[in-house]
Amino acid sequence: MEPMSSSNPDSRSAGAAEVEGFQQSVDEISAKVNTLEKRVNEVEQYYLTKGSPTSSKEKEREKHFNTIKKQQQDASRRRAAAAKRMRDLLNKFSVLFKQIIQHKWSWPFMSPVDARSLGLHDYHQVIEKPMDLGTVQSKMETGGYTSVREIYADVRLVFKNAIKYNDEKDDVHVMAQTLLEKLEEKWLQLLPKVVEEEKRQADEEAEAWVDIKHAEEFAYASMAKDLSSELVDIDVYLKDLKKLVVQKCRKMSFDDKRRLGTALTQLSPEDLSKALEIVAQDNPEFQATAQEVDLDIDTQSDYTLWRLKVFVKDALKVKAQAAALAAAQVPEAMGGNKVATSKRNREPSDAVAKPAPKRTKKISAM
Repeated sequence: MEPMSSSNPDSRSAGAAEVEGFQQSVDEISAKVNTLEKRVNEVEQYYLTKGSPTSSKEKEREKHFNTIKKQQQDASRRRAAAAKRMRDLLNKFSVLFKQIIQHKWSWPFMSPVDARSLGLHDYHQVIEKPMDLGTVQSKMETGGYTSVREIYADVRLVFKNAIKYNDEKDDVHVMAQTLLEKLEEKWLQLLPKVVEEEKRQADEEAEAWVDIKHAEEFAYASMAKDLSSELVDIDVYLKDLKKLVVQKCRKMSFDDKRRLGTALTQLSPEDLSKALEIVAQDNPEFQATAQEVDLDIDTQSDYTLWRLKVFVKDALKVKAQAAALAAAQVPEAMGGNKVATSKRNREPSDAVAKPAPKRTKKISAM
């Protein structure tokens, strides 16, 4: 194959510099396109599960959620307010709890039941979850409870355990029953405020969840809008780059075209099809996939010719490397293959292979 580059060293140097500059531009665009593609996939995945947003919904989101940061600040304020209200309820229950532990009959329930020392061998078989007022007090002081209902449930469990394990006539049973009644009485006074706060928290959590979803939709809608704008910018940039490449490319000489035509005939069928697709990209009327293709090199634009030249050079280089690798592997198996091949050649064939339809490609550089 004859060299496809110009014989002028200065021209080759200048051309190489221009090609390197264009290659750098293409690499930058490719990197940006890959980033945009990931973002597009993310947006598409979101709307595949969520559904496409309507323009009215988008306007509503823009009205109520100017920024995601504002929405996060609102949620933070709501959590802080809810925490303060919960502390107020805990303080109110603390007053109730002090009344219980200060009662003259509270002493048997202030520490865990020592079943072994008291000889209560079946205690842990009867009582599934032991509890005592001292443990409750310790958890309250260390912030071990997140709600008033949790504290109430543990205090109630202390007395229910005692009532369950001890006989009705036992003093501990009577004391536990009395304190439980006192607890229930005070709890009923506090319960309306607890219910009100729980309902308020549930409503705020539901509202916060809706806010988060709206903010999420707005974020993805904004991302989709930005992506659309960036893709348009890239498309414009690529068109400008294409025009610049055409302007920079020198006119291909007659010898260059002849060498290109010769090189095209040396391509593999697969690579030749790819080369014809390059021609079709700049010439929509060219039928690259037709059964019979007639490619006239002289009628192609300089932009197409230079693209073909780069592609053919790379393809033939890969082909030459593959051929060299195959040639290096032939001697290793030459002996056995020769015997098998000669034997097959002596045997008559039982069938004649039917030739498959073949695409023909006529390439002219005149």
